[in-house]
Amino acid sequence: MAHSPLRVGLIGAGANTRLRHIPGLRALPEVTITAVCNRRPESTAAVAQEFDIPRQFQTWQQMLADPEIDAIVIGTWPYLHCPITLAALEAGKHVLTEARMALNAVEAHRMLAASRKHPKLVCQIVPSPFGLPGHQVMVELLASGFLGELREVQVVHCNSSLADPHSPLHWRQDASLSGFNMLTLGIHHETLMRWMPVPPTRVLAQAHAFISERLDPTSGMRRPVGTPDSVQVLVVFEGGVRGSYYFSGVTPYGQTQTITLLGSEGAIHYDLLRDQIRGASKKQHAAPCSLSDLPEIPIPADKRGGWQVEADFVQSIREGAPVRFTDFLSGIQYMEFTEAVARSAETARAVNLPLLSEIGEQDD
Repeated sequence: MAHSPLRVGLIGAGANTRLRHIPGLRALPEVTITAVCNRRPESTAAVAQEFDIPRQFQTWQQMLADPEIDAIVIGTWPYLHCPITLAALEAGKHVLTEARMALNAVEAHRMLAASRKHPKLVCQIVPSPFGLPGHQVMVELLASGFLGELREVQVVHCNSSLADPHSPLHWRQDASLSGFNMLTLGIHHETLMRWMPVPPTRVLAQAHAFISERLDPTSGMRRPVGTPDSVQVLVVFEGGVRGSYYFSGVTPYGQTQTITLLGSEGAIHYDLLRDQIRGASKKQHAAPCSLSDLPEIPIPADKRGGWQVEADFVQSIREGAPVRFTDFLSGIQYMEFTEAVARSAETARAVNLPLLSEIGEQDD
């Protein structure tokens, strides 16, 4: 079936938009990027010239008022994701928004409520890229009973992204711009929940900023960082499954990025840095072994997934295909989780999930 051209506007053309969304959209037939709006007129003009985008807007409100734009890609920082999404849906635009769905769970619920008022419009969050190559293999392993009874999960991400004390304050460390989002907690929780059969019900967390001040490049002054660079979480999932999360941005050595699932019959260890799955089950291996000795489970070429976010977005618009990676309901799940972790770390007390009752009180 022939399609009329889909006209897309970019609101915020940062690194990920330039690296992934613009090339991804341009590779699709009958899709045109017709407009762009950045924070500053000079950066808007630079993007328009670099990518030959015909129209420029000074404000995102002006872009949303244009009836010749069918869909928007929100590439701004999280503090604008909610207001732009709400306004875009009211203006009849499809929405693809960057990850870190919103500042907090309250905003995330508002976005979901607005999307349900406009069921003919597609609402998609840019998904976590982690685990996409091995996703189908993971789903099949778990469905086959490879683990037996799932008992424990471990999520670890340690790197040196914040280890240099002389590096300037990043926008992700400004709570007014990033909200409750911290390190890569939410994006890894999203990845895990693609494979978990049950949701989390309780978290107990601690968090700390080892480098507590940084130079703000905007003001030229040193200021406190607004988000931690080290986070540890104990999690209880529905049905009694236990979990531990360990995140650090200040580890120059021992860097790792893994998700491990441990069951009564087996174990699966996914190295997200290498997209390598290792695992063993009593059905196939008699002797216990350490995680490092688990045999590799190949990812066949015909089951290997990958980045196709822009194609999925357009397919959902044109064919009504459901959003898999990632819909607003999934976004709420990781937003509630990250907020619960932040609240627990602040109060030194466990926080129960979901946060619906507390969110209702805040809305009142």
